[in-house]
Amino acid sequence: MELGQPIGMEKGAATRDAFGETLAWLGQENDQIVVLDGDVSDSTRTRAFGEAFPERFFNLGIAESNLVSVASGLAAAGKLPLAASFAAFLLGNAYDQIRMGIAYPRLNVKLVGSHSGISVGEDGASQMAIEDLALAATFPGFTVLVPADEVATRWATRAMLAHTGPVYLRTGRPPAPRVHPPERTFEIGQAVQLRDGPDITLIACGLMVAAALEAAAMLAQRGIGARVLDMHTVKPIDQAAILRAAQETGAIVTAEEHSIVGGLGAAVAQIVALHHPVPMGFVAIMDHYAESGEPQQLFQKYGLMPEHIVQAAERALQQRA
Repeated sequence: MELGQPIGMEKGAATRDAFGETLAWLGQENDQIVVLDGDVSDSTRTRAFGEAFPERFFNLGIAESNLVSVASGLAAAGKLPLAASFAAFLLGNAYDQIRMGIAYPRLNVKLVGSHSGISVGEDGASQMAIEDLALAATFPGFTVLVPADEVATRWATRAMLAHTGPVYLRTGRPPAPRVHPPERTFEIGQAVQLRDGPDITLIACGLMVAAALEAAAMLAQRGIGARVLDMHTVKPIDQAAILRAAQETGAIVTAEEHSIVGGLGAAVAQIVALHHPVPMGFVAIMDHYAESGEPQQLFQKYGLMPEHIVQAAERALQQRA
C-alpha cells in the first residue's frame, strides 16, 4: 500500500498512525476528551484510546449521522468529543448533521476523517474521499487541517484539541514521507515554507507536499528555483503567505490529493484572483472518480506525481513569460 519513496526523504509513519498514538497520549492529559467510533477503530487508529480509556470510548456502529449527533450532544454538555470514521463516510453520510448539529451552533466538536484521497488504493471509489475538504470548508466557522507527515499530524492532533470550535482533520492510510524535522513548530492558519526559490511557488497539502518537494528538486535541475509551501491549514488559509508567493515569485502551482473542485487550489486561486493575479497551475483529481488499484499506479494515472507538478509549473511559467 505504500507510495514510492521520494529521493532524499525518510520513510515515515502513516498520518493515521501518528494521530492515533497522539490521541491516546493526550487522553492522559485531558479527561474531558471523549472518542466516538463508527466501527472502524482499527482503521482510524482510535482503538488505542479506547483500550486506554474504555469509559470514554463509544463504538456507535456504522451509523455516521448518529455518530455526529451524539458528538454534538456531548459538546453541548461540556465534553470534548472527537468523532472518527472514514472521511468518505463521515462527511458524506453525516453532512446534514454536521451542518445543523455542529457548524450552525459552532460546537466544540472534532471530526477526523481517515482513508482520505485515492491513496486508499484497492478499496475503490466508494471509500475514496476526494470531496471531503470542499465539504468541510463550506461549513462556516470550521477549521480544516491536512497534515503532510507524522510530525505535522502529531502537532495537528494537539492543535485540534486545544482549539475552541469545530475542526476537521484529514488523515491517510499509506506511510507518508517525513518532510518535517521533529522539532518543527506550527500554527493553525500559517503555512510552513520548506524550500525557497525565486521563480515559482508550489503550494501543497497532505501527501502532495512530498511530491512538491521532489518536483522542486527536478525543477532545480532545469535551472528553475521553486518555493515550496506546506499549506497544512486549508481553512483558515494563510492569505499572507499566498500573496507573498504571488508577489515575489510571480507564478503558483497547487497540488492536492483531492478533487480540483473546492479544495486547496480553489482556495488559493480565490485569493490570487482577488488580490494579485498571476499564472497558476493545478495538480489535483480532475472532475471524476478514481478506480481501484495500487496507490502508485493511481497517482500516475490521475496526474498526482512529481512530474505532473513539474509540467504544471512549466506551463505556468510559459504563461508568465
